[in-house]
Amino acid sequence: MRDEAKLRYLAVALRVFGVVFIFGLLPMMMWIWPAGWAWEPRQPEYEQMIMGVYATLGVFLILAARDPMANLSLIRFTIWSSIVHGGIMLVQAVADETERANLLGDIPALFLVALVLWYLVPKQAKSS
Repeated sequence: MRDEAKLRYLAVALRVFGVVFIFGLLPMMMWIWPAGWAWEPRQPEYEQMIMGVYATLGVFLILAARDPMANLSLIRFTIWSSIVHGGIMLVQAVADETERANLLGDIPALFLVALVLWYLVPKQAKSS
């Protein structure tokens, strides 16, 4: 895919992930599929903190979509923090059998965010 097309898709992906981070976590953790998106035992304070951090990131991803090349540090942070967060949760879910549903929920979702954004960052930006 050419860099111009990647940049257009990157802006779309930033908006989509931003909206999901702002509005999608609460329904997934509370009503749609808590087993795959929340951890046991349930800790409302932790869940509120996670939703607050990701909602804030979501707002900035939407803003970054206006000019992705000017916001590469935020995009790279989102890629690497998603890999680290997903990696830590992967180890925890493998070690704790009560958390195995997360192997099909929030863990692959974080890796998907990282993979999509990494793929869509134009090649010229990857070398800088």
